[in-house]
Amino acid sequence: MIPKTIQTWQMTEPGKLLRTEIPVPELQAGEVLVEVRGCGVCHTDLSYFYMGVPTIQKPPLTLGHEIAGVVVAGDPRLLGKEVIVPAVLPCNDCEICRMGRPNRCLKQKMPGNSMGIYGGFASHIPVPGHDLCVVGERGKLPLEHLAVVADAVTTPYHAARRAELAAGDLVVVIGAAGGVGSFMTQVAKGMGARAVIGIDINEEKLAFMRGYGADFTINPKGKSAKEVKELIKGYCKEQGLPANFGWKIFEVTGSKPGQELALALLSFVGKLIVVGYGSDETSYMLSKLMAFDAEIIGTWGCPPQSYPQVLEMCVDGRIALEPFVETRPMSQIAEVFDQAHHGKLSRRVVLTPDF
Repeated sequence: MIPKTIQTWQMTEPGKLLRTEIPVPELQAGEVLVEVRGCGVCHTDLSYFYMGVPTIQKPPLTLGHEIAGVVVAGDPRLLGKEVIVPAVLPCNDCEICRMGRPNRCLKQKMPGNSMGIYGGFASHIPVPGHDLCVVGERGKLPLEHLAVVADAVTTPYHAARRAELAAGDLVVVIGAAGGVGSFMTQVAKGMGARAVIGIDINEEKLAFMRGYGADFTINPKGKSAKEVKELIKGYCKEQGLPANFGWKIFEVTGSKPGQELALALLSFVGKLIVVGYGSDETSYMLSKLMAFDAEIIGTWGCPPQSYPQVLEMCVDGRIALEPFVETRPMSQIAEVFDQAHHGKLSRRVVLTPDF
């Protein structure tokens, strides 16, 4: 059913939310209207809301970029389809897109940031239909849970692709128990990593990850980088693994301590993949890269064409969603934002419209 208006929670300015309604726009060529069934709360939303990180579309606008829903208007071929809206929508026509790097398209559109006033914390959202991920068979997975695929799961998957992660690889995930890190850990194991070492300062969540991809865990709180290395060496010795070469390190926290530890662990023919964002500067002697023949790689989002592979990993169980996701009514958005901002959530929250 096509609504007359879109119900939405708008950020009128950083730190302020207002429930309001806006007109349903006239759909442009190639656009569809998606009825939102769930929108995940991401750290990026919090950075816009609490920290004043500027959005491309100035407030008022609707935040939210982890979206799953149903197409209710537009392209007849998509009508009635359950879909995941990619968090990064490329133009598909620029040189960067033609280079095979559409996730970093400079003309990209991002719900809740650069798609006008539209985002996922709403009843509906108009989006380009071309790159939507049609869900199809999803087994027992609730559609709203699949909202987190749009960022929390696909971002780690693309990071793994950037690392050229393959069966038998050795992996370290720093921030392994966080909202994105927990999926990074699962993705690495699901893609065939021989060993995954999970590092995190949340002891309870870290222990939980031993059942979801982490073969060995380390809490670095109060430990020097040297002490962490010694723990890794001990594990490697027990398992018959190389301790000082070939490891692929995923830094997911974006924190200065996390980045410094990742750099300290980088060694011969290894790779460091920077997944998390932080504003602190970190120093490193670049000549070590030459001596180690190592690499540091940045990664941003995920190309829409990779979404079906990620969805398949969720449906077949290589990536578990249910233990890491919970749903709450969208009317609780202010409370959820506050809890997420203060680190009081144990799972990634998906808000479901209850206008």
